[in-house]
Amino acid sequence: MPETTGRPAAGRVWSTPAQLVLGLAGAVLVVGTGLFLAAVFLHVAPANSVSRQYRDEVDGLVYPEFEQNWKLFAPNPLQQNVSLDARVRTAVDDGTTRTRDWTGLTAQDLAAIRGNPAPSHVDQNLLRRAWDFYDGSHNPQDEALTNPRGKLAEQYLKRIALQRIGREVDGERILEIEFRVTAVTVPPPSWSGEAAPPAPRVRELPWWPVGDEDYRGLG
Repeated sequence: MPETTGRPAAGRVWSTPAQLVLGLAGAVLVVGTGLFLAAVFLHVAPANSVSRQYRDEVDGLVYPEFEQNWKLFAPNPLQQNVSLDARVRTAVDDGTTRTRDWTGLTAQDLAAIRGNPAPSHVDQNLLRRAWDFYDGSHNPQDEALTNPRGKLAEQYLKRIALQRIGREVDGERILEIEFRVTAVTVPPPSWSGEAAPPAPRVRELPWWPVGDEDYRGLG
């Protein structure tokens, strides 16, 4: 009988050509998987410059075997930067009124968010959702109510601004408040070939009276 030493048999040693083939096959699999996942991502993502440019290639890979009937975002992400400003009219001692400068409410929220690793949901969403509430309940042409909740939307927006501004400015009581909304379309990348975005749209709301009831419950 052959003599045994108790040592395990040596493992298989791959030749250099075999290692090259295995490495190349692995690289092809990784790249192919990455391209496939990228194609599926473009298929389910909202329409954008890249997906429009390579639509035929993406559809040729996805359909029909890998068809996806869901979308990455619902609804599509915002394509405009909307900023909300407010200004007030105050009472002067001589019986006249004074119109104050605009206060950037959205700018205040952005300043609180930038550089903050855990920004507040209030800073991120309160003002934005209040404007969405108002915009969805008013006609942008004449600010007329379009549903029964329109007055509530006005009060909600007004009270958010007054909570930040206060009851007085430089010792003068606030009599009225006005809002201005600026919508700026996010420009497409330079290589997309898309047309330049339209000019910013500015929408000014009418002056609203301010009374003690508007401050009820505000800290």
